[in-house]
Amino acid sequence: MHKDVLKVLLTKEQIAQRTKELAEQINKDYAGKSVLMICILRGAVLFFADLARLLDVDVRLDFMAVSSYGAGTSTSGEVRIVKDVSQPIEGLHVILVEDIIDTGHTLKYLKRLMESRNPASLKICALLDKPSRRETDLQGDYVGFEVPNEFVVGFGLDYAERYRNLPDVCVLKPEIYGGK
Repeated sequence: MHKDVLKVLLTKEQIAQRTKELAEQINKDYAGKSVLMICILRGAVLFFADLARLLDVDVRLDFMAVSSYGAGTSTSGEVRIVKDVSQPIEGLHVILVEDIIDTGHTLKYLKRLMESRNPASLKICALLDKPSRRETDLQGDYVGFEVPNEFVVGFGLDYAERYRNLPDVCVLKPEIYGGK
């Protein structure tokens, strides 16, 4: 275990199993349809890649980068598009893939933005959900795990761009990020 980790919350094996289950549900829900999966960079990239490899449906991949946290531990509330999708989404079945649903502000903004582009359907898939921090009425359509209100890193999630490469989802020691 990394020296800055307090504990492992979800092992890579648990994540792999749940990702497989989510892929099976998506395959069932979109059988016979084409899907555009949009990875919300950078946190979702590992989950996104694993999920995409398990899909049997006709799938296209695209990427968006947004900023709402900076180097801090809480959202600024202001969402900035750093990189937009590279193709029109009108008439397509779209799945936004995110690492974590936290306050919900970022995804609510993205959902509104994507809906304004007239997709055939729009769903949200997230590896993690932290409902105890939710400040909006947003819910995920495909959710891997509900997690407690602890600062998590690993499997793509970061603190100040570090720890993304940890193979498990871990709780970071509070002294690392200035928590209690």
